[in-house]
Amino acid sequence: MSIHTDRIQAVPNFCSVKTLAAPAVLAGLYLLAVMPRMTGKPDFTPFDTKFFAHRGIHDNGSDAPENSMAAFRKAVEAGYGIELDIQLTADHVPVIFHDFTLERACGAPGSVKDYTFEELMKFRLFGSEERIPALKDFLRMVKGRVPLIVEYKSEDRDMTVCRKADPMLKEYKGVYCIESFNPLVLYWYRKHRPEVMRGQLSDGFMHDKKYQTLRKLPMVFPLQFLLANFLSKPDFIAYNCIYEGNLSRRLCRHLYRAKTAAWTIKSSDQLKKAAPYFDVFIFDSFLP
Repeated sequence: MSIHTDRIQAVPNFCSVKTLAAPAVLAGLYLLAVMPRMTGKPDFTPFDTKFFAHRGIHDNGSDAPENSMAAFRKAVEAGYGIELDIQLTADHVPVIFHDFTLERACGAPGSVKDYTFEELMKFRLFGSEERIPALKDFLRMVKGRVPLIVEYKSEDRDMTVCRKADPMLKEYKGVYCIESFNPLVLYWYRKHRPEVMRGQLSDGFMHDKKYQTLRKLPMVFPLQFLLANFLSKPDFIAYNCIYEGNLSRRLCRHLYRAKTAAWTIKSSDQLKKAAPYFDVFIFDSFLP
């Protein structure tokens, strides 16, 4: 009878172990998912300049609008690093342009990928005389004088932009790193160019109503919480500065000692608030 009683009493204990084990396993999987690159990391020292001009030192109402050669020259002359965006034209020329559509910057229909490079040269940026720069011309102008953060604009699995732009970056003699919201871009670099420092861009997507639909949640939830790090193995995390409290971002910085970049700092007050939580600062609208 006592043996039977012991067995009955053991059942709750066994269930308790299973109950505790499940959260522990999930926590372990989460920590593995958000873990950045831990070994063989590139030297971060060249990026200790800390301040990077977001799309150059620009004013879209001036003769030096965003992502223009004039804005980039101003950043170089001031000694700031530069953050820039690249994507491909219809004839696979890497150009520097942020939006996936031309409407805001050029007042034209369609996307960069809908036009050849020659056709794009007909457009002007924000009513100025500046044209959309080719990546090769930009690199030739900078000549390694300031460090670069190169953001790859990619919305899908097509990595042609990496294959076309990387040879230019490989020949470039200056300091640069790459970043993207798309983890597949980082995975491409992990596979083909592991020596290049790579950063995972992210944002508080779920705070924006346009991302809260059932259709978009499965895409933005893992991006917001950096759950694709196991695949992309970033060297640094670039996060929207107003969401510095994101748990995954904090774990990457404090537990795994990954560097973090804040975007986009737009005032001295915002810089002061972000300073304790980030290592590098991408700024515009003021000079730090």
